Amino acid sequence: MTGLQATGITVTFGGRAVLDGVHLAAPAGVVTGVTGASGSGKTTLLRVLAGLQIPDAGQVTYSGRPVAPTGSIALLAQHPRLVCNPRWTLGRIIAEPAAIRRERVDVDDIAVRVGLEPELLDRYPGQVSDGQLQRACLGRVLTQRAEVLLCDEPTAMLDPIATEAVTTMLRGIAADGAAVVLVSHDPTLIEALTAEALALPRPLG
Repeated sequence: MTGLQATGITVTFGGRAVLDGVHLAAPAGVVTGVTGASGSGKTTLLRVLAGLQIPDAGQVTYSGRPVAPTGSIALLAQHPRLVCNPRWTLGRIIAEPAAIRRERVDVDDIAVRVGLEPELLDRYPGQVSDGQLQRACLGRVLTQRAEVLLCDEPTAMLDPIATEAVTTMLRGIAADGAAVVLVSHDPTLIEALTAEALALPRPLG
């Protein structure tokens, strides 16, 4: 299978299994959903998929090769302020992946594509709303051109208009060949975007 595959993922905290033998197949070219109650391990699963956390058991591969935290994986977080450098402008946040590759990128064009007003590109995270900052993060995802996009409640900070823009963009990223994994509590969003969804069991205790 071309795409992301997790097999037998088990993660324990304090002797309690947060994830217990979880299997997930996320083919390239589609959006795969992950749902579950609070505490069911959705964010932990994303961290494992991103290579940021080593599971107690199981493995994650992309098209047969082990996954590591590299530029081939992009993470769109629920709380953008936790992942953005407050000393960087929105323009620099969007352009960062291209700067790492020593490439030039049309930041204004990307801002327009994600519904961010270009006049905001010189502002810092503390000078914009959560929704505007999330759009900048989505712009950074486009600049990164990753093979895998992991989304943790990406529309939680957005109004309905911005949510529609993000969902359209996620469809486009998948159509361009990326494997997109979407974590969400919103059944409407999952139904509208995903070809298949993994429902994590309710946590015990």
